This record gives sequence, structure tokens and C-alpha cells, in this order.
Amino acid sequence: MSFRLQPAPPARPNRCQLFGPGSNTKLFPKMAASDADVINLDLEDSVSPSDKDAARANIIEAINTIDWNTKYLSVRINSLDTPYWYRDVVDLLEQAGDRIDQIMIPKVGCAADVYAVDALITAIERAKGRTKPVSLEVIIESAAGIAHVEEIAASSPRLQAMSLGAADFAASMGMQTTGIGGTQENYYMQHGENRHFSDPWHWAQAAIVAACRTHGILPVDGPFGDFSDDEGFRAQAKRSATLGMVGKWAIHPKQIALSNEVFTPSEEAVAEAREILAAMKDATARGEGATVYKGRLVDIASIKQAEVIVAQSELIAG
Repeated sequence: MSFRLQPAPPARPNRCQLFGPGSNTKLFPKMAASDADVINLDLEDSVSPSDKDAARANIIEAINTIDWNTKYLSVRINSLDTPYWYRDVVDLLEQAGDRIDQIMIPKVGCAADVYAVDALITAIERAKGRTKPVSLEVIIESAAGIAHVEEIAASSPRLQAMSLGAADFAASMGMQTTGIGGTQENYYMQHGENRHFSDPWHWAQAAIVAACRTHGILPVDGPFGDFSDDEGFRAQAKRSATLGMVGKWAIHPKQIALSNEVFTPSEEAVAEAREILAAMKDATARGEGATVYKGRLVDIASIKQAEVIVAQSELIAG
């Protein structure tokens, strides 16, 4: 282990991030009553340019008037290459109360993008005497973003989470697909008559997880576009969870339960993790650094793996 210890990520559930456009106020109460851990009210891609001002006003009113209970409340602002983003930040922090928890920055390509938003937030907080610091989440959805992913992860103490935005990422990379997440038809290996479909997002997800874990940030998988395909969503989410991501976006309410299911450790997994910890405790008491559990070797590294599962389970339960 490095002398520089890996910082712990924020201790909060982030299994599902439910998105809803700021232009559709009818969705807000339903989002607040949902089982999603995080609510993302959107000012960006789901809102047309002619509706930006109205959507911003809708979200400000919703933050001030709706009971969001224990939801982690986030707003996705417009990207920094538009004329809308600065007004998003200024109006949100000057007109909305302290209930807002986070601002999500889309299409981040370098650390300077985060710095720009951070500086504006800091100035407003100081000017208005806001006592609750607003956190940041960034979306990696470009070739520049993935190329600079570690410097982005280290860019601000406000940064708590990082997501992969598959659609814009695919476009920026020149990928020949119109799918949003999931296995792609033409991305496969051929062995005789059998095709084995690989995951084209795997390497980008792994890079995001590594950068996030290095700097104590929550790595989150982005959208799965075909909300009629439950098994496809579940498969994508399971791959993401296996890689170390803590949750996934939901662009339709039916995806909330699927995401929570995958990113909540099963009772069987938690029970096995506790048994491994108990077995290693007994081994340590005997002066042994390893032992056998159900026919396989477990050692100090196994303790760390088991502790992750138990800690995640306890965090969600709490």
C-alpha cells in the first residue's frame, strides 16, 4: 500500500440517481417520493433551449417548496460551452434555499472546467452567507474527459462523485453506435460459430473507478437508454458493480428498483463476507495470516474485500 493512503469516499448511499427534466414539474413530487437515493433535476439535455429559463425557475421553486425527505438533491446545470451555465449556478444559489446538496457539471473535459464552477460557487456562498457547502458531481462524456480523468478527480475538494455519460462519450470518441450503454451488436469476438459480446464501456468505467478511488470520490455508472430492457439494464449494472461503481442513473422510474437491487449487497453476500471476517479473526488469533474458507484461500486481502461488502450493507441499512 502506498504511504499516501487512499481516502474514503463520502459515506452516503448512491445506488440510484433518478433524472427528471426541469421543464416537467409534474414529475417532481413523484421523484421526491421514489426510492432513489439521489435526485437529479435536469437543466441540460432534457430541456430545450427555449425552456431553459422556465425550467430553472421551476427547479428553484421545487427546491424551496417540496419535501425531498432524505434524498441527496442534485441539479445538473448546462455545460460550460453554453451561455446558460453561469445563470444556472447564480440563480440556484442565490434564490434556492440550503436544501440543494449538489451541482452536477456535464461534459467536463479538464480540471479547469471544475475550477471555474467551483470559483463561482465559492463567491456566491461567501457573498450570500450560505453555511452549507454545495458538493459537485462531474460527468465524463468526452475523449478529453477520459484522457484527463485523474486530474479531474483531483480538481476540487467539493467533488464527491463522477459519472460516465455514455451517449455523448460515444459521439466524442467517434464510436459507431447509437445505443446508450449496454452491449453493442458489432462489438464482439468470434470463436468458431460462437460470438462473445464484450463490454465497450469497460475500459472507460475502469479508468473512472481507479481515478475516483484514488481521490475518495464515488464512481457512478450513467444511463441505460433502453428502459424496456430490464435484463439489459440489470446486466450492465452488475458489470458496473463488479468493477467498483456504487450506483447507476435511472432515466425511467422502473429502473430505480433494478438499480437498488444490484447495488445493494445481497443477504447471501453479506453473510459470506461476515463469515470470512470471522474465519480470518480466528486465524489471526492462532497466529496465522491466512486460512481456508469453503475450499478457497482467504488472507488479509480477503478481509479488505469482505469489509467493503459489509460496510456498504451497513451504510444502506443506516
